[in-house]
Amino acid sequence: MEPPGEQQQQQQQLRSLRDFLLVYNRMTELCFLRCISNLNYRALTREEEACLDGCAGKLVHSNHRLMGAYVQLMPSIVQRRISDYEAAAAQVAPGSSPKEVPGAAPAALPAATGTETHPNQQVAASAESTPDTVS
Repeated sequence: MEPPGEQQQQQQQLRSLRDFLLVYNRMTELCFLRCISNLNYRALTREEEACLDGCAGKLVHSNHRLMGAYVQLMPSIVQRRISDYEAAAAQVAPGSSPKEVPGAAPAALPAATGTETHPNQQVAASAESTPDTVS
């Protein structure tokens, strides 16, 4: 039987692989629909090849920028969640558990309760709440 930490790591790796494959497949689909106009030939035309290079390049570049913003914002998001959780825990009467406060733990720490959101959704949500953090 595997230790729980190793099992969690494997699950995280599977989630990362799934996320990568979803992004890759979506990028492939978008670029194909945008750039490929003639399916009568096996080889790509010069125009199709140039379009695909530009399309894939733009999507990869934008994904790198998005992940860079996510990496920069993540420490402040985690700190804010910890502060929210500590504030909710301080409001709970001594001797009772945080579960007795409706919505306190799930709202404060969604990743810890198994209701994780995709990194892109977290960045978009935090960007909406703090518009001046990402340019």
